[in-house]
Amino acid sequence: MFFCVTSKVHSSSPFDTSFDVPSMKFLLRRPTCSTPSMMFLLSADQNLLIEKKAKRARELYFLGLFGNGRSLFHRIKSRYALKKMTTAGMSESTMEMDPGAAFTLLLSCPDGLPRSRVYVDFGISYDRIPHPDTKLEESINEIWTLQTEKNQSLYNGKKFRYGGHTLHHADDADNKSSVCLHLGLTDYRTFVGTNLSPLWENFLVPSKDDSIYCQHSASPLGNGAIVKTADKRVLVLQRSLNVGEFPGYFVFPGGHSEPEEVGVLFHQMNKNSTEQEALNDKISQEMFEGIIREVVEEIGVPAESLSDPIFIGISRRNLNVRPTAFFFVNCSLKLDEIQQLYSRAQDGYESTQLFDVSMEELLKMSERMPGCHRGGYALYELMMKANHGDL
Repeated sequence: MFFCVTSKVHSSSPFDTSFDVPSMKFLLRRPTCSTPSMMFLLSADQNLLIEKKAKRARELYFLGLFGNGRSLFHRIKSRYALKKMTTAGMSESTMEMDPGAAFTLLLSCPDGLPRSRVYVDFGISYDRIPHPDTKLEESINEIWTLQTEKNQSLYNGKKFRYGGHTLHHADDADNKSSVCLHLGLTDYRTFVGTNLSPLWENFLVPSKDDSIYCQHSASPLGNGAIVKTADKRVLVLQRSLNVGEFPGYFVFPGGHSEPEEVGVLFHQMNKNSTEQEALNDKISQEMFEGIIREVVEEIGVPAESLSDPIFIGISRRNLNVRPTAFFFVNCSLKLDEIQQLYSRAQDGYESTQLFDVSMEELLKMSERMPGCHRGGYALYELMMKANHGDL
């Protein structure tokens, strides 16, 4: 059993939204390219207060995202017309909260799906569509240039782009279902210039169809692992201050599956159906091998200590529309062994500390996670409830 759900926390719906602020109620319309202003039924002073809080939340986010990014934020802002930060679903109290905490569950598989029930449809039809605004498209290169000037270690690697999914309900006696992930091809440069851009909302298209809503964004599909130890504890990392996204936050181990691992550098249009099917299968396998690789590299545990991953769904951070596929993995080692291995992990520089936590502690820690990883916690919680905690 699994569900395709849209569970939002502090929603940022692209449609008209009514919400309450203590002692006042108002209607907000999300700005679009053709509607550049927000419509408030508030007094001028109340409107100004909301606007200031939204602006400050946005600037704090980009300062955290890019490190000392004030100059970047204002350079981009001065050249391109930034939309005002959408505050739909936020009250006066939530304005003070982390703007990156909101998430959407795009797909939940509480029973968990093994490799044999997760398919891939890889094709150019799931690639990003360039935005018709040429100035907005030009901003992608400008932002990438600014970032590479600040950090020369940035590498424009290929990534799989999330373009949606299809659910398949089997008719056999076991009633086992499966999912097909629709994947295109993108790269890190376009990700930085669209999803991580100060202009990221301008790339969105108001639509109930998710594939249309994000069609102009790079939307690389990240991955994350809920790793449970032999002590029945869950492993959580604290990101270092030198990483590109959400430095200092708590996260699950993860990263991205890599197209290069299966020899994909570009689309080959002359493949026959048999060759395409074989490629789809290789990419599906990379989805599962990729998350094991990330756990090994970030925590340092050997691959043989990890169980076969189980796919539990896809979460998306509302801020930057950042999608992440989550998996559940058991580790046969106990914490004292894991801590020793962590000190020698290949990618240990990406984090500063490793925690093992209970379910109650994980709930509290999730409040200091990026939205995509908070969504990962929500997927894990749904899986635990479906299996009565017996995993």
